[in-house]
Formats: sequence, C-alpha cells, structure tokens
Amino acid sequence: MSHPILSEFDIVFAGGGTTACVVAGRLAAYDPSLRILILEAGQHTLNKPIHVQPSQARFNQEPTSTTVTFNIGNPSPRLNGRAPAVPSGRCVGGGSCVNSMVYTRAPASDYDDWGVDGWESENLIPLMKKLEKYEVQPDCPTHGYDGPIKVSSGGCKTGIFNEFIQVGTTYHKRHYADDTDDLETCNTYSPSQKYIDGTTGRRSDAAHHYVYNQAHNPNLHVWDGKRVKRIIFEDKRAVGVEFTSDPVSCPDADQSSSIVRASKLVVISAGAFGSPTILERSGIGAEAILKRCGIEQLVNLPGVGENYQDHYLVLVPYLAADEIITTDAPSRGESILQENLAQRKGSSKSLMAQNGINSKIKWRPDDEELKAMDPAFQLRWKEFFQDKPDKAVAIFAPFARYLAPLSRPLSSILPSRSYMTACCYTLYSVSVGSVHINVTEDGKERMDFTTGFLDDPSDMVPLNFGYKKTREIFRRMASYRGEVTAGHPDFPERSAAACREVSGPVDLYAPDIAYTAEDDEAIDRFLRDIVQTACHSLGTCAMKPEADHGVVDARLNVYGVSNLKVADLSISPLNVGTNTYSTALLIGERAAMIIAEDLGIDCI
Repeated sequence: MSHPILSEFDIVFAGGGTTACVVAGRLAAYDPSLRILILEAGQHTLNKPIHVQPSQARFNQEPTSTTVTFNIGNPSPRLNGRAPAVPSGRCVGGGSCVNSMVYTRAPASDYDDWGVDGWESENLIPLMKKLEKYEVQPDCPTHGYDGPIKVSSGGCKTGIFNEFIQVGTTYHKRHYADDTDDLETCNTYSPSQKYIDGTTGRRSDAAHHYVYNQAHNPNLHVWDGKRVKRIIFEDKRAVGVEFTSDPVSCPDADQSSSIVRASKLVVISAGAFGSPTILERSGIGAEAILKRCGIEQLVNLPGVGENYQDHYLVLVPYLAADEIITTDAPSRGESILQENLAQRKGSSKSLMAQNGINSKIKWRPDDEELKAMDPAFQLRWKEFFQDKPDKAVAIFAPFARYLAPLSRPLSSILPSRSYMTACCYTLYSVSVGSVHINVTEDGKERMDFTTGFLDDPSDMVPLNFGYKKTREIFRRMASYRGEVTAGHPDFPERSAAACREVSGPVDLYAPDIAYTAEDDEAIDRFLRDIVQTACHSLGTCAMKPEADHGVVDARLNVYGVSNLKVADLSISPLNVGTNTYSTALLIGERAAMIIAEDLGIDCI
C-alpha cells in the first residue's frame, strides 16, 4: 500500500523526548543548513505552565494526564497480582518536561562499567560539564558553568531541609558534604539540587534549552501529534519514517499513514518503550515476537526489547507540623495561599520554584545495618557493592509535601494540612524485564510489558530496610507529627510499630522500633502493594555486542542495517545510580558528537 510522501529531510528523529531534543538541537547549531525533523506523538511544551513551573510538575502524572503515557505492565505475583503502571514522557522534551527536576549524577565508574569504546568516563566527563550551568557554587572541577541546562537550589528551601540532615549526621552517624554529585562521593548527607533556573524559577528542560531557543533556524522542524509506526527501508538502508496523527493528541485528525524521507540518517529516540517497539514494527527483533504479530522479519535481533531496567521507588507519608513550610499548598494549586506563605516567612524566592526535595543521602549500609538486613541481600552485597564504595544501594530523601504512590492516590481524601513524604529508591536492582509488541484477539496492537519488579529476592531487602530506616529518621525530625496510617503497613493493633498521630518527635537517641516477624510480614505485603517505578526506564536497545543480545554498537548503529541509529536511555547496557535525566542528556551530547563526526561536521 502506498502512502503520501510529504517531504524530505537530512535527518529524521522518530521521537521527540529529552535525548532527541539534545541531539537535534546540537546538530542544528553545529550546521544550521542541516534539514532536521523531529516527530513527536505528544504535544508542544513551549512556555506551558504545567511544563515550566516546578510546582505544577505533579499534574503531569494525574490519571487523566496526556503529557505522559501510562505503560501498563503485566500482572505480577511479586506485586500481589498488581499490573504496575510506568509513566513515560509524552510531549516535546519528554521526561525533561514532566519529571521532578531532581539533580543527581551517577558515579563515573558506572559508565566505565559499560565497557563500551568511546563511552568511558574520561570521555564523558567533558560532556557532563558541557551540558550544564551549575549555579550552586563556583570552581567545582567536575561541574560545568557555561552549558544550556541550569542547575540550582531552586526556590526558598522547605523547613524539613535542615532537619533531615541534622538527624542524618547525628542519629544516622553519617557525614555531611556540600556536593554528592561530584561523580564519586557517596553515603553522605547533602543538599539536593534541582534542574531549575535559579534566576527565573523555571524548569530547565531539553525542549526549551536545545530546540525552542533555535526558533530562528528555518531548517529545524518539530511536528507534534505524530505517532511513528515504523522505519522505511530500501535494501536494509533506512530511508524514511512512516507515521500517523496520534489519536490522543489529535483525536479528530485523519489516521491514515504518511511517509517522510531522510537522506542522511534516521534516529530512533522514543525511549525505553517506544524505541524497541518501533524497531519491532519495522521488522527488527526476535523471530517469535515478530511472527506472532504477523510482521516480516528484516533483521534477527533478539536483544530488542530485552534488558528492561528501572529503579524501585517507595513513598511513605508522614504528618508534619502546621507551621513548617511545605509545598502541599502549591501542589494542590493553591498558588495565592502559597505566595502569601512565602512572603510571610520572608522567603526571597517563591515556593512555586520548588520541587519539594532539598536534601538526600546516597545510602550504603554500614556493618551494623548490613547485619540487620535479610540474608537474601548478602550475596548481592559481596558480589556487587562491597568493593565499590562509590555505588549507593539506595537514595533516601524527604519530600516536603504529601506524595501519593501511583497505586494509592489518597491525596483527594486527605485533610488539607502539612505533610512530608519519605522517598526511598533503590539503584542497582538485579531483576530485569522486557518490552515487546503483541496483538489482541481482534488484531489491535498492544504492548507486552513485563517490569520484572522484585523478581529477584535480593531486591526486596533494601526496600524493607529503607522503610524502617527512613521511618526512624523522620520520627526524630522536629516537624514530625506521626504517620499517615493509610500510607503505611497494616500493622497489628497492639504492635509497637502501629502508626498514630503524635504531638512531636521522639528523642534523638530513643530506641528504634522493634519489629516482630508479624510486623515484617505486614511490611512485605505493603511493599509489594505500593512499590513503583521511579520513572527511570532504560536498557531495551542495549549498546552491547550483538552476540550478547546487543541492539546498537558503540556508535549507536542498529546491527544489521545502515543509516539507522538509536539515541536515548534504551541504549544503556547497565543501570546507572542516578535520576536518569542526567544520563539522557549525556547520551544526547555523545550522540550529537558521534553523528557530527559521521557527517564530517565540526562539533567543537
């Protein structure tokens, strides 16, 4: 069946998320004569408050949101039969326009562990510095000061910032450091910086700072509301992209297919969910997957869609003192109330420029904590963590508002007051999943997504310990007023662990809660009920040797075809110990350099 060919460009991007914006923007700046097209299923984000105002970030993950896609996983017995939802960005700029703006960076050794030529940390650190403008403090050797992406401490700090650090450096017996994102420091309490412009208070995302700022370039095009179906090949050379109007972004538009041609290169940049499924619809993937969907195989590449990885997040809410500054009011949309609060407290910057996280620890257990953890974690500790002091097991952080788990949206029924939420997310889980296409009985395409969450028993242990340890930290914070019972395990009524509202914190050196075997069973059920994605999906088009289930080589070329690259978090062969926005930006900078070199363009 023939489809209308709309026009031809030099480079066509299938997907318009974070990495696509970085690569396209850099290439357009390197050579303004390049004709570049970005095809994005979601809508434009230019100057829209939900994308640029930090306090509105949470609205992107409301159940009715169209700025993210809720990828529904297969039900899992490890999650008490739940079918977990994993949001991914669905707009120009992708995750960079909908995430929580938390600035962290992986240890440099994570990239050395990839074992990929040209992706060693010594080659990547200059790119990490190139992409950022670090507004927090000057003269830090691993940070950059002239890049497009602003990093700051955000608006006025919330009241629990110092409390978390104070308890951490006394009760929890850890040190303090100004910067734990220097690519090596770990197990130390520190401020938590943000992808927020310290001058304007706006989100610092890839769409505005790589693409929209080049509106003067007539050769850089973004077509929103376009869903990529497949890549067009001629003799295994990618020559174009077939797409339709997206039914969510453009429900009234004609759904017939069109084709746009690419004279130099096609770049798939649709993320850990979109990139492998575009490849499979294009005939690249495992024979069994393609056969069940009636797709003729072009290249046998069984690694496509495998190696899905994420970080596991647990959110646990607490009651906070009413007089403490939190972001509960602006997150509920009460902007006037919030502004008055900020002025009353003498704040120089608005809470509207806050994401609610001002401190953190990249946590590793000490010897005492390790002994208290379930033996199921001991082998993982010895084989992976023990001799790698720069790698954290989890990140603990306080969120200065009520933050509901995806599986328990309680915020609509809770009293309007001040809250704080303990965040614990693990970084190097053993379990892996997969993302593939499938068809329903009536012939419609659907995603076959297995998260793999908690499939390996060792992955549960740090979450169990993280719940207990963060609860002890929060109980000692001055603003603590008890637990939100509905957001905690269902402990037996007479248990010492039972939740309640209180008038203030326990003594700093009070004994820890003693949990019984029955309490631990309640925690286990609770964690399986609420553990969720940290929205850090990656790995499904891994940059590994083809014989090792790789999908792309070190220069991002898809095995078995020409003129086709993948550039996004799906290429990450291993997990990284960070909120993955930093890695998505980094992959974009490296991909732009690779493509410029391939095309003979000066990228200095």
